[in-house]
Amino acid sequence: LDGGFLNVDIYPAFDSLRANGQILGTKDFVDAQSNIYSTHYHGMSVLSCMGGNIPGQLVGTAPDASYWLIRSEDTGSEFLIEEDNWVAAAEFADSVGCDIINSSLGYTTFEDSEMNHTYEEMDGQTTRVTRGANIAAKRGMLVFVSAGNEGNKLWKYISAPSDGAYVLGVGAMNKDSIAASFSSFGPAFGGQTKPNVSAIGW
Repeated sequence: LDGGFLNVDIYPAFDSLRANGQILGTKDFVDAQSNIYSTHYHGMSVLSCMGGNIPGQLVGTAPDASYWLIRSEDTGSEFLIEEDNWVAAAEFADSVGCDIINSSLGYTTFEDSEMNHTYEEMDGQTTRVTRGANIAAKRGMLVFVSAGNEGNKLWKYISAPSDGAYVLGVGAMNKDSIAASFSSFGPAFGGQTKPNVSAIGW
């Protein structure tokens, strides 16, 4: 689940995914008429970490997996409806048999300040996107969500839905296990350890 998958249909890094039928389908919950391969680059970047495969140069962590590419994020704005898109996308992922949701998206503040979350709402069960992510996990999917890139900003805390009680929130570190300064801080409000794991992302 991401904001777009620019050029996944043509980049050589995804040749094997295309040739072997490992891209099972696409779905756009932001604009059903869009070409998902002409939208934002972020999902393409994340997919390259998992499914990219250029022998001798790049091998992702899961080059033999199959993928649904689902767009739930409108990268041109930030409004609460994107949480609804995320939940609808997760429900769709469940309906087509996905085992894992990977989503490098998070929600804290919005263009309309009346929609803003508070740190107190990062308690693992309050925001609508977190409730949706918890349901997805309870239905048997592993739900991985980035903790956020707010660590060196005013917000600084984890974002929804990485706070989810049943969600695996993922932070960023470097190869020496030093936390990235931009990686969002836990714990979840109430004390649950977040992020749950960290991986190289800096």
